Amino acid sequence: MEGPAYAQTLRGLTLWTHHVLLPVYGREVTSTAPWCSRWWEHQEAVAQLHGLWLAWSELTGPGSGVCGPANWHRDYLFPVMSSLRDPDGPFAGCKVGAHRAKKAPPIDDVDPFGPPPEPPSPTLQGTHQDQQVG
Repeated sequence: MEGPAYAQTLRGLTLWTHHVLLPVYGREVTSTAPWCSRWWEHQEAVAQLHGLWLAWSELTGPGSGVCGPANWHRDYLFPVMSSLRDPDGPFAGCKVGAHRAKKAPPIDDVDPFGPPPEPPSPTLQGTHQDQQVG
């Protein structure tokens, strides 16, 4: 997603996170259970929260089974919140009122599964650089 569709989805996620998730399930922030007040600046957190929100919509909305909410807690809420609030998770380094962007790990420029690189073009014989002055 990008552009207006992404902005609209992120707005819905933000409203749900701020008005449903955090008031009910947002436990105290500690060094062993961090949370960033600028969670939307952590792509991993956005991705996990988006999945959690989608599962919540499906398992607790109209037409969901009677076990839907219990399944959402067990299968989605607890694992996602544990992952997000892990001291080594996406909010590692963030403190109350102090967002710190995480650096992504380095990635080699080589695409190991892409097409092989083009062989170098053969050099032209007899060019000015190859000629000897005698």
